[in-house]
Amino acid sequence: MTKTSLLAVACLVFGTGTAFANPPVADELVRRYDEVMSPKTFEAVMEMTAHRQDGTTRSYKLRVLKLGNDKLRAWFLEPASSKGQEMLRVDDNMWVYMPNLKRALRIASRESFQGGDFNNGDIMRVNYVADYTAKLLPESTPSSVWVVELSAKSSEASYDRVRLWLDKDKRLPVKAEYYAASGKLLRSASFEAPKCFHGLERPSRIVMRNELVTKRFSEMTMVDLRAGVEAPAQKFVLDDLGR
Repeated sequence: MTKTSLLAVACLVFGTGTAFANPPVADELVRRYDEVMSPKTFEAVMEMTAHRQDGTTRSYKLRVLKLGNDKLRAWFLEPASSKGQEMLRVDDNMWVYMPNLKRALRIASRESFQGGDFNNGDIMRVNYVADYTAKLLPESTPSSVWVVELSAKSSEASYDRVRLWLDKDKRLPVKAEYYAASGKLLRSASFEAPKCFHGLERPSRIVMRNELVTKRFSEMTMVDLRAGVEAPAQKFVLDDLGR
């Protein structure tokens, strides 16, 4: 059997619901979300397209490396106007490197990512176990999903409150809503097109809708992802940006 075939079998075996027969606790579901949406170490290529309210679009392509739960670096590959830009997260700190300035600027988790409808934390910091307190909500329609409510532990979290839907079969995310402290709905997301990436099954596309400006939305597509790929620690040092 080829390596590709073995990876496909792995997705079928480990992605089934047979290991999830008992009702979960909320923390188990949140841990599962973190494991599939942002493995502890990985290398990936992703694309983001922002659809603006005037009907125009803007697309980006990035290469991403993650080391542990507190280090992530991204390189912009496209468009040409953004090539050379980089982003870095170390612990709760985030920077964007601007090649025209030859220096890195500090950015915030809740700021818009490249003017789209994802924020920087959505891309650079997916660690719901660390950032939120989770509560499993009573079963609702449809009964094929678990619903978890997440409350931010600090202002460093991407949102004040998140409501997350995960299917009961594979416990993959299918939908999410993101709220401000006031209770106002800011964003909603659908998680689509599950795909096996070298043995890891996860949604390959996220559509993030702006609930305040309803004509706006953004799409994030995972082109490729390899979990378990570790990068040298030097790649996650501020002075290495732009090199």
